[in-house]
Amino acid sequence: MKIIIYCQHVLGIGHLVRTLEISRALKRHQVILVTGGDDAGLSLPDHVRQVRFSGLMMDSGFHGLFAADAGKPLDRVKKERQDALWRLFQREAPDIFLVELYPFGRKAFRFELEPVLKGIRSGELPRCRVICSLRDILVEKEDAAAYEARVLKQLNTYFDALIVHADPELLTLDKTFTRVSDIAVPIFYSGFVSSFPAAGAGKSVRAHLGLGHDARLLVSSAGGGKVGGMLLQAVVNAHTLLPRTPYLHVFTGPYLDDNAYDRLKQRQNKTLKVCRFTDNFLSFMAAADLSISMAGYNTCMNILATRVPALVWPFPQNREQKLRAEKLAALGWMQVLGDQDLDPVRLAGLIARQLSQPDRPWKSVDLNGAANTAAWLERS
Repeated sequence: MKIIIYCQHVLGIGHLVRTLEISRALKRHQVILVTGGDDAGLSLPDHVRQVRFSGLMMDSGFHGLFAADAGKPLDRVKKERQDALWRLFQREAPDIFLVELYPFGRKAFRFELEPVLKGIRSGELPRCRVICSLRDILVEKEDAAAYEARVLKQLNTYFDALIVHADPELLTLDKTFTRVSDIAVPIFYSGFVSSFPAAGAGKSVRAHLGLGHDARLLVSSAGGGKVGGMLLQAVVNAHTLLPRTPYLHVFTGPYLDDNAYDRLKQRQNKTLKVCRFTDNFLSFMAAADLSISMAGYNTCMNILATRVPALVWPFPQNREQKLRAEKLAALGWMQVLGDQDLDPVRLAGLIARQLSQPDRPWKSVDLNGAANTAAWLERS
C-alpha cells in the first residue's frame, strides 16, 4: 500500500516521535510523511519519504500560527502549503491518508486539510481511506460543546475510521471526549505507541559512561524543549545537594531557548553532562536508576518500556500531561511533581528517596501500538 501520513509538530516533537514509530512499523509499505515544523533532527526509516512544507509553529500559549521563516508572510506560507498538499494527492494517489490528531486538534491547519478531505470525498482527488490517528488524552476546550460538535461533523463526514493510541484497560477516549457514542466510524484502540530498548542497551550505555555497578545514573529530559527549562534547572540545582553525587545526564530537547541551554551547559562537570538530543535516548533510560522529566506521551511510554523509576512534572498549560501522569502514578509507575517540588532542597530529598526505594512489581500495559496499528491497517 501507499500511505500518506500527515503530522504537524508546532510546539514539541511528541506527535512527530509517535508518528515516526508508527511509520517504522509500516515497513512493508510505501510511506510518505508530510511534516511542516522545525527540523527536529530525527532519522527516518529507509521506506519513509518525508515531504516537508514551509514551517508553521505556535508559542507555548497556543496563541496562533506563525511562519518558522520570519521572512515569509503567513498568508503566503499557508497558500504554498495548501497547493502543495493538493498536488501531492493528485500525484501520489495513496491508498490510505492517516491524519494525526485532526479533527480533534490542529484546527489551525484546516485551511490545507479541508480542501483535500473534500476532494477525496467528492472524487476530485483520487479516492482513499481516511483515518484519524489520535493520542490517549485530549486537551480541554473553552466551549466543549461547540468543539465536540465540530469534531463529530468533520470525523463523521470525511473519515473512515479512528485509531486511538491507548490501552483501553487504562485510558479510553470518553475520559476527555463526552460524545464518543455519536462517533459513526469504527474506533480501534491500538495500545500505546512505544519503542523498546535493544537487549543490553542499558549496560552498554553505562559501560560507555564508565559507570560501575554501584554508580547511580540520573536522566533528566524535557521532550522537545520548548517548555520544561524550569524543571531542568531545578534538577541541576538539586543535583549538587545529593549525597554521593550521582552522574546526571540532561537532555534539553532541540528547541530549548539558547540562553537557557547555555546556562545549563555552563554547569557541566565530571558528574553532569548536558546535551540537546540523542538518537539513543531509550538506551539512556534503560541505563538510568531514575528518570526526572516532563509527562508527555512519549516520555511516559519510555518510562513504561524501560521500567525506570520516575519523577514527572506535567506541563501546566492544559490537563493532558497531568491527567496521564496521575493515572500512571495511581498504578505505581511514577511520582508526580508539583511546582513546589522544584525547590532544590525538596527535589533533592525526593530524588534521594526514590533512589533508596527497592525494585517494585510492574503491571502490564499494551505498548505495542505501532505494530498493532500497522496490522489493523493491513487487514481492515
